[in-house]
Amino acid sequence: MHNIAIVGLGVMGKNHYNTLKNIKNVNIAALCDVVKNGDFKAPFYTSLESMLDEVKPDAVIIVTPTFLHKQTALECAKRNIHMFIEKPAASTVEDAKEMARVVENKNLKSCVGHIERFNPVVKALISEIKDHEILSISITRSGAFPERIAGVGILTDLSVHYSDLIRSITQKNIVRSAVFKSQEIHKTHEDNAILAFELEGEVIGDITTNWLTPYRKRSITVACRVDANSKIKYFEADLISQTLKERINIDGNSHTTRNCFIRRSDALLDELQAFITYLESGERGSLASLQDSIITLEIANDS
Repeated sequence: MHNIAIVGLGVMGKNHYNTLKNIKNVNIAALCDVVKNGDFKAPFYTSLESMLDEVKPDAVIIVTPTFLHKQTALECAKRNIHMFIEKPAASTVEDAKEMARVVENKNLKSCVGHIERFNPVVKALISEIKDHEILSISITRSGAFPERIAGVGILTDLSVHYSDLIRSITQKNIVRSAVFKSQEIHKTHEDNAILAFELEGEVIGDITTNWLTPYRKRSITVACRVDANSKIKYFEADLISQTLKERINIDGNSHTTRNCFIRRSDALLDELQAFITYLESGERGSLASLQDSIITLEIANDS
């Protein structure tokens, strides 16, 4: 039985709490936040240090505001407690690197919650293109401004998910990147951005993201081919409708569309189950590491 504590019981923290209850061999040992804002069966603490010292959990899920990630992670590391940290790993690259050094020196298991890696459509897309040569990848994530996001801009809040996805889907490192951004409605941070990438093998990628669009849009498109002599294939993934289309036999006048099979699943449940497996076996699987998150933060801050 794994004794897991959760620190931070906002919207995402409550999602973790409700999902963990459905995983076998997990005991929610304790919860911690500055105030108790719900009806929870697990012991509730308002002091992180008291909770860690009294409960001594095997692992902690850190779902605090981003600027508190470093402090929380270092307190856990002092006590040799493994950790799952919601994305982004930290507010700054320097903080994330310090966290990574401490975790590595302590030989602790850690991961960062890049949940889109576990999105059923993303998993289906990766399966469809696994034997293909990827030529380009484009991601769009837009929607109205979420008032609860105040401490970070769109690059840190959203683009870190998608620069991570570009690396995860293509299995290629980013060679060069350029970031273009503007601040239109957010009081202190950017809310409109385009990121352009060159990956290994001359693969081209881009991310368009903003909090200005009055409706939600989340899509991934990938152009690829099986080999140098074959025609282009084009995949369109809609992360909202949970659909994936393959377009083939493309010419100037027509093409053929195939609806790809999506195996439905709960992304957060799959991610947390992967974390429990990681604690048991040491196999990280599709979980993002602190180093993965550092790369996304470096891209977001390189502007």
